[in-house]
Amino acid sequence: MYEEKKLTEKVFRKLQKNHIKQRRKITMKKENFIRCFFIGLVLVTFIAGCAATQHRESTGEYVDDSVLTSKVKAEIYNDPMLKVLQINVESFKGVVQLSGFVDSSQASARAVEVAKSVKGVQSVKNSLVVK
Repeated sequence: MYEEKKLTEKVFRKLQKNHIKQRRKITMKKENFIRCFFIGLVLVTFIAGCAATQHRESTGEYVDDSVLTSKVKAEIYNDPMLKVLQINVESFKGVVQLSGFVDSSQASARAVEVAKSVKGVQSVKNSLVVK
């Protein structure tokens, strides 16, 4: 009887260990699924966040427009007829908008010419005000 009880305990422990192993496998599968799901969700959100729409630029377009804005500002600054501090430059998808104040309509026209001469500028919106 003692040996039978000992044998039963061994079988019980073995079954218990197998059960624990199976539960760990199931738990790990669930954890891996959840982990993969959230990683996928983050990647989809990241990719969607970088995508361009009609009213929003992609990351690459934003960088390109930042470079374009800097080039236009540099050209305006280097032109002796224009004052860089009075002209604001903004770019969106290759379209440059000039705003601010200039002393004459000739200065306004010159600013548009300078902006159009920069490589990468598709069009120029002139919102400059003559004082």
